[in-house]
Amino acid sequence: MVAVSRRIALSVLNGVDDSNDFPEPLLHRAFEREPQIIRKDRALATELVYGVLRHRSRLDWVICQLSRTPIRKIDPSVLNIIRLGLYQILFHSRIPPSAAVNDSVEMAKSRAPSWVVRFVNGVMRSAARRAKEIPLPDYADDPVQAIAIRESHPLWLVKRWVERLGVEVTKTLCKANNQVPPVTVRANTLKVSRQDLLNSLKDHVRQMTPTRFSPEGLCLRGLRRAIADIPSFKDGWFQVQDEAAQLITYLLDPKPGETVLDACAGFGGKTGHIAQRMKDQGKIKAMENQSWKLHQLQTSLERLGISAVATWHHDLSESFPVALFGTFDRILLDAPCSGLGVLRRNPDAKWRKSEMDLTRLGADQLRFLGCVAPLLRRGGRLVYCVCSLEHKEGEYVVEDFLKNQAQFVIDREPVGLLDVDERLIDSSGFFRSLPHEHDMDGFFAVRLKKL
Repeated sequence: MVAVSRRIALSVLNGVDDSNDFPEPLLHRAFEREPQIIRKDRALATELVYGVLRHRSRLDWVICQLSRTPIRKIDPSVLNIIRLGLYQILFHSRIPPSAAVNDSVEMAKSRAPSWVVRFVNGVMRSAARRAKEIPLPDYADDPVQAIAIRESHPLWLVKRWVERLGVEVTKTLCKANNQVPPVTVRANTLKVSRQDLLNSLKDHVRQMTPTRFSPEGLCLRGLRRAIADIPSFKDGWFQVQDEAAQLITYLLDPKPGETVLDACAGFGGKTGHIAQRMKDQGKIKAMENQSWKLHQLQTSLERLGISAVATWHHDLSESFPVALFGTFDRILLDAPCSGLGVLRRNPDAKWRKSEMDLTRLGADQLRFLGCVAPLLRRGGRLVYCVCSLEHKEGEYVVEDFLKNQAQFVIDREPVGLLDVDERLIDSSGFFRSLPHEHDMDGFFAVRLKKL
């Protein structure tokens, strides 16, 4: 019988390919269908899914050396079986190669004809013998291809980064993207200090370190139980949020008593932090065009004990009533983007996006900025941010916006970000966090002032 963790991992990888859905909700639904699955098997299934997605190019390179059948002609579900088995052989020292081979063959038996089973068996047995000895592309011959294969990133993206950052920085960035990030949380200082939160988590986490820049964050490694089962989480003492996302709220710098708009609130991570920085005093509108996200946002705010937020179901592509113009002191536009700055958390994005998406997304982001700009009062602040490293979604969008919006300028005044300004905000006023330099998600942001 195939181990339940491998069976679930295969179903999720097939779901990512077939439905273009995201791995996290697919895993969640798979675990709901298997309520008897133990925590250890849940963890292994999750590792296998994300491991294959992180290292897919490298796995496919090795498969091409082992298979006489061109990879483009291998059925996608069969290819995922081989990828899963090969990932275990190359990257998982605790799983014997024989177990990876046997489970791969058994999974093939349940969904493919006998000749395909023989094909999988042959490839996997060859992999067990010599996969680790197969040479990878040489940096000296073609550095772009070598990085794309060795560090498993799309060729088009590696080419862009090499042209802008150089070979060595690109290599370092791609390596960082393939590291498993810590679970980063933000202490809810409406209820607890960071130190008290740390003390409350000692029995549930093997290792904790304070975040480097944010004064409210903790990096957790080695969770002994699910986040949702930790008592201090249930009590609203913390929220899961990467350090870079925490710093965006500091850039916005909301004050108690102000009227603030979170224009793309999503699940409300930044919304809750805005309320926290405002001491839950003032008016905060959390706008989102998907009602199910607003429901989850409201549930999260109730857990955190926040009352200053009102949800708003609205699509940014629709116009706003003139009566709302000039009514907000601060606006946060965390715009929909490529997500190429958060590949270490969402490796599937590497294989979803194309270079053409950047142009389309940049146009959308510019349009969204133009939509929310009239809502800001004179003297107010607007923070635009994306979890992307691409200039087409960052600097270029801001430059185009400022060309057409003479009443806006980049606000370069210090905002109390402790020592963040010198290392994360450049002389142009652009904020940028980098996975390979700061060990946090990759964000671009800028704070604009309305004259």
